[in-house]
Amino acid sequence: MYKNFMTGTSMLALLLGAGAALADAHGGPLKVGVLATLEGTYTALGEDGVRGLRTALAQADNQAGGREIEVIIQSTDTSPDSAVRGARKLVEQDGVAIVIGPLSGSEGIAIRDYSKTQPDVTFINGISGAMETTYVTPSDNFFRFNTDGAQWSVGLGDYVFNEKGWEVVATVGEDYSFVYTQVMGFVTDFCQAGGEVTERLWVPLGTKDFGSIIAALPDDVDAIYLGLGGGDAVNFLNQYQQAGGDANLIGGSIMVDGTVLNSKGDAKNALIGTPSSGPQADTWDDPDWQAYVKAYQDTFAPEDRFPSPSLLATGYYNATSAMLQCLGEVGGDLSDGQAAFRECLTGLELDAPNGTITLDENRQAIGSNFVSEVVELDDGSLVTQMVKKVDGVNQTLGLEKAAFDGVGLPSRDTPACQSSY
Repeated sequence: MYKNFMTGTSMLALLLGAGAALADAHGGPLKVGVLATLEGTYTALGEDGVRGLRTALAQADNQAGGREIEVIIQSTDTSPDSAVRGARKLVEQDGVAIVIGPLSGSEGIAIRDYSKTQPDVTFINGISGAMETTYVTPSDNFFRFNTDGAQWSVGLGDYVFNEKGWEVVATVGEDYSFVYTQVMGFVTDFCQAGGEVTERLWVPLGTKDFGSIIAALPDDVDAIYLGLGGGDAVNFLNQYQQAGGDANLIGGSIMVDGTVLNSKGDAKNALIGTPSSGPQADTWDDPDWQAYVKAYQDTFAPEDRFPSPSLLATGYYNATSAMLQCLGEVGGDLSDGQAAFRECLTGLELDAPNGTITLDENRQAIGSNFVSEVVELDDGSLVTQMVKKVDGVNQTLGLEKAAFDGVGLPSRDTPACQSSY
């Protein structure tokens, strides 16, 4: 009798669970989990990522497909373990149907792997940019509407070699997957143009003291490429300025992002005139971009945001916009393993504020890239100003797949600097 009671109770729990899942698939509030880096050296980046997401939700009155969107935000600290813990909490405890995030490169690789264990949940990348996330063993339920770190470098190497006349460069970067990907894109572009990369220096994420790295910087180079972001970027600039450094600088995408250009202190002024590249340019005069900037500004009080959205905000904005558009197209119906919703995402042509985005066979973004320089506005603020735009940048950087695969996966030493690949 006790056994029958337990069986009946278990069956009731299953039926109640099935009923809740059915309701979640067809109607009622929709739980969406968000992974954002709100701890550690990239905290300011994560905060602006959340602002981008909230801007998109505000434009949609916090609903799509006839359903109210209930957002649950989970903090991470850039480490893969923190991202997986956060995702497990969102999926397995909070019961979210969709996860947006994460922000950092190695987090993205970990979430791609976790997504394979949760086939009934759709994962839409926030802004993490490691190449391997979608290029190596991609996940069927993981979608990335941002180009990766190597794609963000397309056009920059050619620009600094041919327009700036900088032929010999050394690099300094944070020692993890995203910056390997960024440096890969820069080296490929720069060396194909005829440039030479003499030395690559790496520092742990969260480095406070850059003294030994600054002392090790070579003198016989035309410029130094900096693959740093957040607190690391600010610390380096302060210490480099104090050490009297005056080399030409080339910025990785998050080295000259709004999260650094709007930081406190004067060291950031060393970046004025610095060329860089990435998925946006702050002062682009495109009407869709300007409308997005205004929406971001109108959503938050001036003291609670940057003057202009950072690329982190734009990444989360685009991910959220893709989700909202496809929820609208399927009428909020996430039944049948979210099949119709995912079909929409796969074929979506997203009219993003930073250009049209489509997905390739690995559900990876193909989009525009912007080469820019840091300029100072009349009010003293620093922004990036576009000098060149490259459209239709795919994940193989315009190379045939066999040639791209021959370059090897990004690492401390890959790719080699050579004139053809």
